[in-house]
Formats: sequence, structure tokens, C-alpha cells
Amino acid sequence: MRAIVVLVLSGLMSMSLLAAQNGSAGTAEVHADLTKTIGPYTPIYRWFGYDESNYTTMKYGKQLLRELHDLSPEPVYIRAHHLLTSGDGVAELKWSSSNVFSLDANGKPVYDFKITDETFDEYQKAGVRPFVELGFMPKDLAAEVPGISEYQLHYPKPTMGGASNNPPKDYAMWGELARKFTEHLVQRYGREQVKSWYFEVWNEPDIIYWHGTEADYLKLYDYAVAFVRAALPEAKVGGPSTTGPGSEKASAFLDAFLQHCLHGKSAADGKAVPLDFISFHPKGHPETVEGHVRMGLAAELKAAQTGFEIVAKYPQLRKVPIVLSEADPEGCAACSMKVNPANAYRNGPLYATYTAAAMKALFDLQDEAHVNLAGMLSWSFEFEGKEYFEGFRTLATNGIDKPVLNVFRMAGLMAGDRVEASSTGRIETGEIVKSGVRGAADVDVLATKSDRQAALMVWNYHDDDLPAAGERMKVVVAGVPAGVKRVQLQHYRIDETHSNSYTVWKGMGSPQTPTPEQYARLKEAGQLEMLSSPEWLDVQNGKVLIEMELPRQAVSLLRLTW
Repeated sequence: MRAIVVLVLSGLMSMSLLAAQNGSAGTAEVHADLTKTIGPYTPIYRWFGYDESNYTTMKYGKQLLRELHDLSPEPVYIRAHHLLTSGDGVAELKWSSSNVFSLDANGKPVYDFKITDETFDEYQKAGVRPFVELGFMPKDLAAEVPGISEYQLHYPKPTMGGASNNPPKDYAMWGELARKFTEHLVQRYGREQVKSWYFEVWNEPDIIYWHGTEADYLKLYDYAVAFVRAALPEAKVGGPSTTGPGSEKASAFLDAFLQHCLHGKSAADGKAVPLDFISFHPKGHPETVEGHVRMGLAAELKAAQTGFEIVAKYPQLRKVPIVLSEADPEGCAACSMKVNPANAYRNGPLYATYTAAAMKALFDLQDEAHVNLAGMLSWSFEFEGKEYFEGFRTLATNGIDKPVLNVFRMAGLMAGDRVEASSTGRIETGEIVKSGVRGAADVDVLATKSDRQAALMVWNYHDDDLPAAGERMKVVVAGVPAGVKRVQLQHYRIDETHSNSYTVWKGMGSPQTPTPEQYARLKEAGQLEMLSSPEWLDVQNGKVLIEMELPRQAVSLLRLTW
């Protein structure tokens, strides 16, 4: 086995190597130095999204929004599809609607914001901020496209294959819809509120979500942002929300979009094209191998790295915020493990551990490319009326929080600056991008320091979800301010038996109709849990030593205060 978190205690390295040679569990050495800042701890974790915007107003949707607000001291942003789609406002898998736009008998636009108001009112009540995705095309505004006759396709058909993803038949009318929509939001929620939101044009226009050409999308973007800005000149606008630049087509699309914004003229008004943020969607690729789940972290990181490199080609874009407006282990939140057995990873601690490893690697790739990563948006929310732990990519199931939600809670307890940290069990980010985590486990750390506190997120991750021995760890935190004699340690843990409602549910016999007592126990088990009571540790020569064990597919947060 291999060592884990960073440090420099003489003799420990040779001891861990000897243990590895003998085939026994090694001692991972982790070291963090609070005096060595490597960059800000941008709250990239505080972004979430989902297909079914109508879940926003449903029982468990409203509950989860409030929990998302509470996990971070920074504003939490929510992105949803189908904010402009025509329909009755009833959610289905991968479908929702607002019916915000229609044409009367004389071909004149009619705007109805009833469903829109219900959705955005819930965001306001929960205290979260909208990341407004302008899509998809209202039925009466959709152009005719050969081979597409239906407006809505029902899952498991490819729902993005209907006319709801067609270009507009009138771009000026599309622009006016964007203006009216923005104007209404400003009138209802106030200019100060809405100018802190983000307006993103469409979703994944490089694939079947857009039934037009690349040039058609650029025109769509031009009209949308020009008219959003007409209603709110301070609005933050951006795109192109393409798929991960792991493919040649997605890379070329992203690059062409950036060049259009840098050097082109808007089709809407002939002016320069606004761009306040850049978005694209890196995804992993899990599979089932010899009866177990194998994650594909390399695919997600390679796509992110390629996207960062494309942005970094243009020096004037390096400070423009990048929002990975879907950054996930794979692509279909609504495909349960009944549809794809590899999606079983979503119920247990593997999803949380993968997310921790991905978060650290994304910071590394940002630093390497010298770009400005603002967000890694988890396309995961909840599904109403489905079985408990059915294996959808969700944060909660029937109001019960899943382990992955707790890794975002951990991230919300970190603040300030990222500081230098290392682990003898680390797999270098470049190696993970190249080959994933297929040999030794990745036992690594992300460390931060702020006023009178520090935090270390430590994980033991492997792509293959197989039983394995844990890691003994020696964690040294150096650079505690002079004069501090003791620090308090709060040790939070996500593993098979902590912060894990799924294990508790299985222990109950996997009930689909839990009793009130069982439900209360599941609610409790879904919260972030401490491994032990808080304890006071002595500081010697500005250093604190923590000894622990960390199971495979587990995450610890070591939070120190003084």
C-alpha cells in the first residue's frame, strides 16, 4: 500500500517504503505548510444544476434548495434547463416547461411568466442565485427543421431530438424574448439582485441539443446577449456551454466561439460581442468491468485541461471566469443504475471521493494554464416520485441526502487561500489526466488557510470500486502562527459508515416505504458526520501532528481552529 499525506518527519519515508515492500499497509505522509500560499480558494464547489426546472417547486426540490444554500458561506448558483420551453409546467425525466412565450392568432408574441415566477420565487425563498440558461426554443418560435416533426420527445427517447432544440424562425423575436424575460426578472427581483446572476445562452450547441449550424448558434448568442443587455446593461452574459473539449468538434466549436467574441461583430447590432464568462462541460466515463464499477476521472480532467488550454491561447481571456457549467463523472443524470449498472457509484462514498479528487485536480489544471476557474457545476439535484437510491445522479433521494452532498458541505467549511500541501501517496495530476487512477490509489490533500483556521481535505481514491485495505496516515500541519499553543481539531468523515445514508438504508433491508422512525434515522445519516468529538491538539514548533486511518473510497476533512 502507499503513503498518504504530505510531510517531512525523518525516517517516515523509508518506513513506508519498507512496509510497501513487505506487502503490508504503508504509512502515508501528508504535509501542509500554512505559510506558503499557492492561490485563492475559489468556491468552485457552489454550483448545481438539473434538467427538470419544474422540480424547483416540488416538495423535495424546495427542501434541497435550502440545504444547498446552507452548505456554503458564499452564494450558491443554480442552473436548470427548459426555462423557455413550451408546455404545461409538469416535469418528466429530462423535460420541463414554462410556457413563457406563444403567438396569438395574429402572430403577435404573448408572454406568460406565471410558471417562471413560481420557479424563480423558490430560488429567492431558498436564498440561492439563478444561473439563467436561456433555452430551449418555445414551440411557436421554433423554425422548421427537416426530419423533426415533434416538439417534445419523451424519455427514454432522446428528448433533445425534438423541435424544442431548433433554431428560432425569427432571430429578432428571439432577442425580444430574451429582453422581455430579463426585463421581467429585473422588475420582479430588482436590478441589484439580477445583476449578480449569470445569463448563459443555450446548452451544448455542438451536439444534438442544437439543430442548427455553428453560425446559427453564434447568431443566437449575439441576439440573446444584446437584448439581455438592453434590459440590464450590467448583466453577466456568456457561453457557449459546449460539451467537454475532449472531442475535436467540441474543441473547434469552443475556439470558434471565442474568436467570434474577440474579433467578430454582433449580428444583432454590429457592435463588439459581449463575453463575461466562458462555459463548457467536461465529463468522465465510468463503466462496468468484470462485475465492478470503474470510474473515468481521466476523461473529465482531459476535457477540462483541453478547454483551459484553448482559453489560455488568448491572453485577453485568461482572467475571464470559466464556469464548467456541467462537470460530472458522466453525462446522463436521469439514467439510473437500472439503465446503466455502472451508475451504481452514485449512491455511496465513491461519488464523493471522486468529486474531491476532481476538485483538487481542476485547481491544479487551472494553475498550470493560468486561467480563472470560477465554478465546477455538479449536474445533480433530485428526482421526485422515484424509488429510494435508484441510482440517479442526485444529491438526495426522496429527501434523504446522499454521501456526495457531504463532500460539498466539506468544501464549504474550507476558506481563504490554498496553501502548499503534499502527500507521499499522491498520483500526480498529469498522470491522472493521462491514465486515470488504475494502479496505486490516489491518496492526496487539498489544504486552505484563513483567519484563525486551516482545513485539509484528504481522500483515498481509486477508479476501480473494489475492496482494499485503508491507509495509515501521518498528517503534519506546519506554519501555525507563533504564540498559538493549542488548536482544536474537528474531523469530518465520509466513508461506508459515516455521512452515509445508503449504508444505513441497506442495513434496514432497503425499504421503499420506510417507517417514520426509519425515515428519521435516514435523514440523520445523510448529514455530514464527525469521526470523533472535537479535540485539542498541542502545537510544537509551529506544527501539529495528526495520526489517522483512511479507508479506500473515503474523504476526511481536518478542520483546525485557534
